[in-house]
This record gives sequence, structure tokens and C-alpha cells, in this order.
Amino acid sequence: MKDQRAGIGYDSHRFQESGGRLVLGGIEVPGEAGLAGHSDADVVAHSLMDALLGAAGLGDIGDHFPDDDPRWAGANSIELLREVVATLAHRRWQVVNADLTVLAERPRLASLKQAMQERLAAALGAAPAAVNVKATTNEGMGFIGRGEGIAVLAVVTIEREA
Repeated sequence: MKDQRAGIGYDSHRFQESGGRLVLGGIEVPGEAGLAGHSDADVVAHSLMDALLGAAGLGDIGDHFPDDDPRWAGANSIELLREVVATLAHRRWQVVNADLTVLAERPRLASLKQAMQERLAAALGAAPAAVNVKATTNEGMGFIGRGEGIAVLAVVTIEREA
């Protein structure tokens, strides 16, 4: 018998005033200003980490990678995601699937979704078919609709032998 759990993650970051690199799901998006954050501000990876940690009952990314700790300044969020997966694996949890929704007016992500899916799946140790990345706009409403930032919702399922 398998023990299964689900987790939900959410993260949002505002765009920097100028410059920086925009990294989403481990993929650098050319021609866009970066997001403000202590690490590389990969809002996609951050929401996924929170979902995984929540499903396993291990707190959130702020508990594991606090933004007032200089060790995580500029950190590669895909590497942090790999650390989270290793932490779960140590407790015998495996990722079953992940479903993510990116909410952004810009950039358009249709051409990047598959690359994000593959990068995230590799970090999770899962088949690409077990990871789904969707993108939508906020129809001009709120901070997302005004193009001030990006938000991501993530849902995951993890399991281990009971």
C-alpha cells in the first residue's frame, strides 16, 4: 500500500526596475527584465518547492532557504529544487506528478513550456509526462495584469511505500 499526499505551492515576484535575468522553470527568458528576489527569483521553481515541502509536511522554502541568509543570494533555484527533492527522498517520498500554472501578462510562454517541463522533470527525477506547465494571463487585472510581476500556482502529488 502506498501513502500519497498532495501539496499546493504559490509564489509571486515583481519585475526589477531594469536589468537582471528572467529565469522561469530553470529556463532563461531572453529579452525580459528579471524578477526581484534573493535567489535567481525563479518563481516557477519556488512554487514547486513549496508544494513539495508542504506535501511532505516539511514547512516551506523560507524555512529551508531563508532570504536573509547570504548563502542563498543569487542561488540557482533548480539546484535548490534538487535539494528539496533529495530531502524528500531521504524520507522515502517520490514525486508522482506536478501541475503548474504561470500567471503573467508577459512574456508569452507558449514556446518555453516544454523546455520548462523537461528541466523541472529532470530536477524532480520524474518523467516529463509527469510534469505539466500551463500559462495564462490575468486579463489585465491586478498586479499581474498591470505587468508588474509573475505568480505561479503548483500542485504536486508525492508517494511512498507505507
